[in-house]
Amino acid sequence: MPNRDHQPPNYSLVEGILSAIADWVNKYRNAFGLQDQLGLCRPEEVMLMAKDLGVTPEQFRELARKGPDAADQLTKILIALHVDPNKLAHADPIALRDMQRLCTTCGDKRQCEHALADGTAAEHFREFCPNAVTLDTLFDQPSRPVRH
Repeated sequence: MPNRDHQPPNYSLVEGILSAIADWVNKYRNAFGLQDQLGLCRPEEVMLMAKDLGVTPEQFRELARKGPDAADQLTKILIALHVDPNKLAHADPIALRDMQRLCTTCGDKRQCEHALADGTAAEHFREFCPNAVTLDTLFDQPSRPVRH
């Protein structure tokens, strides 16, 4: 069995999970032409999928409704802050998953997109980003290899 400790991740754990959810949703959308793919699942199935992601069934349904690209701004914010998303995924996948969940449900996407577009996101993310406290906490811990 190869030693995986020394191999860099190809993509973040959370991106893989969200991709799997998106693939699952698209499979049923394409097969049945339905908009509410989770509606086809028994409550026990939804509960198991939510548990695998570490969220409640209600949170899982909300995340699935938002789609697989709903947390793209987080990756852009991390890059603007000189944080390597892959290093963060490897160093603290749970924190990244929580940040992606918050980003997915964020109500300030327009302000975020505007700050990213005009290059001021690194200066102003604390004004609108629900992940600001987590990001500041990560930056204050020198043992975490997230910045480059």
